[in-house]
Amino acid sequence: MSIEGLTITRHEEQSKGEYHAHIEGTKAIGRLTWVEREIAGEVVRVAEHTLVPRAIGGRGVAANLVDELVKDARENGFKIVPQCSYVEKKFDQNPAWSDVRA
Repeated sequence: MSIEGLTITRHEEQSKGEYHAHIEGTKAIGRLTWVEREIAGEVVRVAEHTLVPRAIGGRGVAANLVDELVKDARENGFKIVPQCSYVEKKFDQNPAWSDVRA
């Protein structure tokens, strides 16, 4: 789902990172946080939390953050552990994402 004025940026620091969502005209930032872990010899990204402030909530910001994580997983060859309940729900709703689910 496309949101007018939405920009998503990636922020990484060694084995952890965040995706930030900003909607033009607001100061609020939505976030999806992740950490890298090794599971059964494979390095995966554990999606820990999805946080969207009320000021930008209800517009699909969280879904766009998860979409960006999945897109990056496919482009960069990593798997995702959906620890966050929202991310897990989105994976359950999108069986086509099974290729990037750890």
